[in-house]
Amino acid sequence: MSTTATLPYRIGEPDFECRHPVIIGTDQVIGKAYRWHRDWLVVTSEGEHNLRRPPTGTKGIDMAAAYLTKEYAAGRITAVRLDQVLAEAPQPLYGPVPLLHPRMPASARNLAGARTAFAGLAEHHWRPLLTGFPGSDNPWYLACELCGKWEGPRYWSHLRGRNDNPPSPRRHPGCIGEEKVRALIAAYQQ
Repeated sequence: MSTTATLPYRIGEPDFECRHPVIIGTDQVIGKAYRWHRDWLVVTSEGEHNLRRPPTGTKGIDMAAAYLTKEYAAGRITAVRLDQVLAEAPQPLYGPVPLLHPRMPASARNLAGARTAFAGLAEHHWRPLLTGFPGSDNPWYLACELCGKWEGPRYWSHLRGRNDNPPSPRRHPGCIGEEKVRALIAAYQQ
């Protein structure tokens, strides 16, 4: 009976594009893993590879990390120091961002969706910090303009509300509170 052992790894904090470094040892990054339109992708020393959707019951990040450790153990990819990965990570713009994320084709549907999303973000006091609209089901790095302190990934599909109702007034831990959110945003007063 043969067993397949994988290298011990840990998942690091995601960067501003929500790409998680997969770390072995104390500080060796063997790749970054991220989700894009339900697929999981990895970026390694050999480029980007789409792993597709994980099997039912498997977390995508775990599938990606297992793939990366296997590729590293086989010598097909190389590791990079964590401090180098962090230094090369994209930084927020804190100013105007493009309408569409670079991976999004500039189709009429995507452009219309982006305009709707940006209008919704403005109405609910969110501000994108790095990229334009990534699609409804992809993480988008945003800042909360109500508390002025929080930044992190959110999904437009979770922020837009459902069935003509506004989204949940529970924005993130440490925000100003549901009552104040309802008082400050016109959509909650209709």
